[in-house]
Amino acid sequence: MPKIDILNINGEKVDELVLSDNVFGAEVNEHVLYEVVKNQLANKRQGTQSAKTRSEVRGGGRKPWRQKGTGRARQGSTRSPQWVGGGIVFAPKPRDYRYTLPKKVRRLAMKCALSSKVQNKEVIVLDALNMEAPKTKEFAKILNNLKVEKKALIVLGENNKNVIKSASNIEGVTTAQVNTMNVYDILKHDAFIITKDAVEKVEEVYA
Repeated sequence: MPKIDILNINGEKVDELVLSDNVFGAEVNEHVLYEVVKNQLANKRQGTQSAKTRSEVRGGGRKPWRQKGTGRARQGSTRSPQWVGGGIVFAPKPRDYRYTLPKKVRRLAMKCALSSKVQNKEVIVLDALNMEAPKTKEFAKILNNLKVEKKALIVLGENNKNVIKSASNIEGVTTAQVNTMNVYDILKHDAFIITKDAVEKVEEVYA
């Protein structure tokens, strides 16, 4: 079972935590991670792109010149795709890109993502993370104490408005709760910061 230090907001070790081998010590399956990330990105697509085909472009009802005798190529409409202002061949139309993956695949991907962070030593467990008021400067100081210099995902055990507001103005920092975190966000961020109570909830949900 993987062990990890528990730090306070000053970056000092206060305890140790034994992580669940089933959740944080799983074998990383890269193909499953790829499939779930691809699914999440596809589900985010708006699918509103649209262009007009030849039949939808206005004008071009009249044949531009007679069929024979001009020395030019025969043309039936000025709205054919080869004309400026003509229609688009195989024009994209609004569509839904969403599709679903089996629940077991999604659960396995979450375990793989969490385990990869542990293996790469990118997990920081905090004993608690509370702020009396939204203060971006104070939150930046906490990140500095934890030696977090790049993109970070902060997972909270419960909705903490002061922490969320404090982190929202810092570039590259994202906050989430146990029920809102996802595989793509975990892999996208360099540091994975999670509170002790959130770890317990994660192990309870994905055990």
